Amino acid sequence: MFLSALELRNIIESSFLPKRCQCSLSPELKMTVKVYADGGTDTLDLLRTDIDAQHLNSCREIHELIADLRTDLGNHHVQSEHRRVVGKAF
Repeated sequence: MFLSALELRNIIESSFLPKRCQCSLSPELKMTVKVYADGGTDTLDLLRTDIDAQHLNSCREIHELIADLRTDLGNHHVQSEHRRVVGKAF
Protein backbone atom coordinates (compact mmCIF):
# COMPACT_ATOMS: atom_id res chain seq x y z
CA MET A 1 0.00 0.00 0.00
CA PHE A 2 1.65 3.21 -1.11
CA LEU A 3 -0.62 5.56 0.88
CA SER A 4 -1.16 5.75 4.60
CA ALA A 5 -4.41 4.33 5.95
CA LEU A 6 -5.60 7.86 6.73
CA GLU A 7 -4.93 9.09 3.18
CA LEU A 8 -6.64 6.07 1.64
CA ARG A 9 -9.69 6.46 3.89
CA ASN A 10 -9.94 10.15 3.03
CA ILE A 11 -9.82 9.48 -0.73
CA ILE A 12 -12.51 6.78 -0.57
CA GLU A 13 -14.80 8.58 1.89
CA SER A 14 -14.66 11.88 0.01
CA SER A 15 -15.42 10.16 -3.30
CA PHE A 16 -18.99 9.48 -2.12
CA LEU A 17 -19.86 13.01 -1.03
CA PRO A 18 -22.51 14.27 -0.38
CA LYS A 19 -23.39 10.83 0.99
CA ARG A 20 -21.81 9.82 4.27
CA CYS A 21 -19.17 7.14 3.83
CA GLN A 22 -17.20 5.36 6.54
CA CYS A 23 -14.09 3.41 5.70
CA SER A 24 -12.19 1.28 8.23
CA LEU A 25 -8.98 -0.67 7.88
CA SER A 26 -7.95 -3.65 10.02
CA PRO A 27 -4.35 -4.35 11.06
CA GLU A 28 -4.36 -7.11 8.39
CA LEU A 29 -5.16 -4.40 5.79
CA LYS A 30 -8.70 -5.63 5.20
CA MET A 31 -11.03 -2.73 4.48
CA THR A 32 -14.71 -2.24 5.20
CA VAL A 33 -16.65 0.48 3.38
CA LYS A 34 -20.09 1.67 4.48
CA VAL A 35 -22.12 4.19 2.48
CA TYR A 36 -25.16 5.56 4.28
CA ALA A 37 -28.48 6.53 2.72
CA ASP A 38 -28.31 10.03 4.18
CA GLY A 39 -26.66 11.97 6.95
CA GLY A 40 -29.64 11.75 9.28
CA THR A 41 -29.97 7.98 9.63
CA ASP A 42 -27.79 4.92 9.95
CA THR A 43 -29.51 3.17 7.04
CA LEU A 44 -26.87 1.61 4.82
CA ASP A 45 -27.02 1.92 1.05
CA LEU A 46 -23.86 -0.13 0.65
CA LEU A 47 -21.73 -2.39 2.84
CA ARG A 48 -18.62 -4.01 1.41
CA THR A 49 -16.31 -5.99 3.69
CA ASP A 50 -13.06 -7.87 3.40
CA ILE A 51 -11.53 -5.65 0.71
CA ASP A 52 -7.82 -6.44 0.40
CA ALA A 53 -6.16 -3.04 0.75
CA GLN A 54 -2.68 -4.49 0.24
CA HIS A 55 -3.38 -4.46 -3.49
CA LEU A 56 -4.26 -0.76 -3.59
CA ASN A 57 -0.80 0.29 -4.76
CA SER A 58 -1.64 2.78 -7.50
CA CYS A 59 -4.11 5.50 -8.32
CA ARG A 60 -5.61 3.20 -10.95
CA GLU A 61 -6.33 0.43 -8.43
CA ILE A 62 -7.93 2.90 -6.01
CA HIS A 63 -10.00 4.37 -8.85
CA GLU A 64 -11.14 0.87 -9.90
CA LEU A 65 -12.20 0.08 -6.33
CA ILE A 66 -14.20 3.31 -6.11
CA ALA A 67 -15.80 2.61 -9.51
CA ASP A 68 -16.77 -0.91 -8.36
CA LEU A 69 -18.25 0.47 -5.15
CA ARG A 70 -20.24 3.10 -7.08
CA THR A 71 -21.53 0.41 -9.44
CA ASP A 72 -22.66 -1.68 -6.46
CA LEU A 73 -24.29 1.41 -4.95
CA GLY A 74 -26.10 2.15 -8.22
CA ASN A 75 -27.31 -1.44 -8.47
CA HIS A 76 -28.60 -1.24 -4.90
CA HIS A 77 -30.68 1.84 -5.78
CA VAL A 78 -32.13 0.13 -8.86
CA GLN A 79 -33.10 -2.93 -6.79
CA SER A 80 -34.60 -0.77 -4.03
CA GLU A 81 -36.68 1.23 -6.52
CA HIS A 82 -37.84 -1.99 -8.21
CA ARG A 83 -38.97 -3.44 -4.87
CA ARG A 84 -40.80 -0.22 -4.04
CA VAL A 85 -42.64 -0.18 -7.40
CA VAL A 86 -43.45 -3.91 -7.30
CA GLY A 87 -44.69 -3.60 -3.72
CA LYS A 88 -47.14 -0.86 -4.76
CA ALA A 89 -48.49 -2.97 -7.60
CA PHE A 90 -49.94 -5.52 -5.21
